[in-house]
Amino acid sequence: MPTPNTIVVLDNGGASMKAGVLHANAPAPPARIVTNAVVRSKGDRATYVGHEFEEQCRDRAGLGWRLPIEKGYIVDWDAQKAIWDGLFSDEVLNINPTLSTLLITEPYFNLPKIQDTLDQFVWEEYEFAGCVRATPATFIPHGEIFGDGDPAPECMLVIDSGFSFTHVVPLIRGRVVWEAVKRLDIGGKLLTNHLTSLVSFRQWNMTEETYVMNHVKEACCYASKDFGADLEACRVDKTTSNPIVQEYVLPDLTKEKTGRVRHREDMPLDTDTERTEQVLTMGNERFSVPEVIFHPGDIGLEQGGIAETVAASIALIPDDLRRLFWANIALVGGSTKFVGFRERLLTELCSLAPPECEVVLFQSSDAILDAYNGALAFATDSPALFATSTTTRAEYLESGSSAVRRRMGAVGNDWAGAKRLGGYVSEPEEDTAAKGKGKERGIDGTASAPPVSAADNEGRRITRARLGPGIC
Repeated sequence: MPTPNTIVVLDNGGASMKAGVLHANAPAPPARIVTNAVVRSKGDRATYVGHEFEEQCRDRAGLGWRLPIEKGYIVDWDAQKAIWDGLFSDEVLNINPTLSTLLITEPYFNLPKIQDTLDQFVWEEYEFAGCVRATPATFIPHGEIFGDGDPAPECMLVIDSGFSFTHVVPLIRGRVVWEAVKRLDIGGKLLTNHLTSLVSFRQWNMTEETYVMNHVKEACCYASKDFGADLEACRVDKTTSNPIVQEYVLPDLTKEKTGRVRHREDMPLDTDTERTEQVLTMGNERFSVPEVIFHPGDIGLEQGGIAETVAASIALIPDDLRRLFWANIALVGGSTKFVGFRERLLTELCSLAPPECEVVLFQSSDAILDAYNGALAFATDSPALFATSTTTRAEYLESGSSAVRRRMGAVGNDWAGAKRLGGYVSEPEEDTAAKGKGKERGIDGTASAPPVSAADNEGRRITRARLGPGIC
């Protein structure tokens, strides 16, 4: 069989796929972001598969969505195959699978039956020459979220808040500590649906406009620093003179893809022109939706918030390593991009961390692409590890999915195997556990980031904390 000369990197997310083709001796490609859905447009009376939606759909009113991934796992293989067919075609990635190795992300705690079916598609349907599949958090140490050119810390905690779930994933030397992984049943889809329910009950009926409401969420919502104060401010003053209140002008979906936020200085006088516009007045909806991540009980979900989930995960780590995890927390995934999210999470984590620990959060400029960028770096900067992780088609045809699981176990990605063994991965050497501080490089890579909070609270010293490199 010819030697594979390309690597296809695919972050197969629930809402979108981030994909690119890495050629030998060529620069790393930017991510191609493709909708991971089959979309039906009522206005166009047409169905768009994957990449066709962004490129061809003109009328985006009342869209119908067929998602191959539900609650984090692939459940509609026919739809997923149709989307992959378009992605691998000459129009998009233009690859020859028989000469390519596929590097693909899979969900945490992926079910063995789903893994087996995925393997069948990779080697029997598409006939890829090789494949590496791993969870998104596995690739984060290889990216640049902890600093450009700096080695990642040997102990870290990844908060991966995506479309379906939020996972808290500890890693030691790049290997997932499966016994301490925690899941919060809140993701971008739930938050969008919650916002849609609020707006539909209070203003316009938006139950069929998921596409629009997702953009409203991204454009208007923020994580409140003081939920009670903001809630009271919106109760007292519900008009646009309140700095919290925003107006979102709904789009004419036959002409525009998305609406826009109308800022106070741009709000026009009451004329006949503006009366034709449909406007959502966003008050406490702006911060009450992201608040669900911190207090799931607000919508009746009997789980702790994201800060409590982090503390519960670290509590399952050996005592002498916990300081390292508090000091190296990475935020990835689209649901961490809310304005103020990192500062709010930092404040809550400081109140839960032991007094002797330092809490440090790291976030890149675009948290949606962290898994993709980390996978690219994994393929290019760690050739030996990449080769160890790759299962060839010949190995699969000889041993089936068991060959893939052996490869995954070699690099710490076989969660079922780790559960059977019932033990932790090898612990770092003693000198790596001597300090509890994280990276101290600033945004420009030369200076420490300024302290965010350091105060006394009823005689108890608040945990000193710092924001790592990145832009909120």
